[in-house]
Amino acid sequence: MNAKNDLAIIQAEVQAPKNKFNSFGKYAYRSAENIIEAVKPIINPKGYHLILSDEMVIIGERYYIKATATISNGEQTYSATSYAREPEEKKGMDSAQISGTTGSYSRKYALNGLFALDDHKDSDATSTETKPNVVVEEIKLSNDERIELINSLDACENIDDIKELWKCLDPKYKGIEQVKNLIKIRRIELS
Repeated sequence: MNAKNDLAIIQAEVQAPKNKFNSFGKYAYRSAENIIEAVKPIINPKGYHLILSDEMVIIGERYYIKATATISNGEQTYSATSYAREPEEKKGMDSAQISGTTGSYSRKYALNGLFALDDHKDSDATSTETKPNVVVEEIKLSNDERIELINSLDACENIDDIKELWKCLDPKYKGIEQVKNLIKIRRIELS
């Protein structure tokens, strides 16, 4: 293989479908494990191996996990890095679980960057079905719905995650001012 084209060829061959589902946001997603499973059969025959590394860094007063995904064949090396911020607390998780979750998230985005995986592709964009017009009624969130939305927004680590959540949100919620305000607040927090 021509070393200059190796990464482009690998990126073109890697297919990592979104085979997991978020029931609240009603969207499909992929995990770091899904990506690794898709990558190994492609890079190993080409003489490449994958290395993932994590490093805890402090930026300002916050802890971030810096993940680096690297492929190398001994002569050529390609890497991508991602940062994910640990939340100060996450309901139902101890500090080790918070770090683990944040590390997984950061590794996933480092892998996405290295293998040029598109996290913004909407499966509906390729559909030939005609979608019905949706009339948005003015409704209010129940307490449980509000808490579930807040938890989903708290899980969003960047603006792209919020866009994905919005895109997959049940249309009846998109017209609710309370929902718009909660999303706007989280966008500001992540800016």
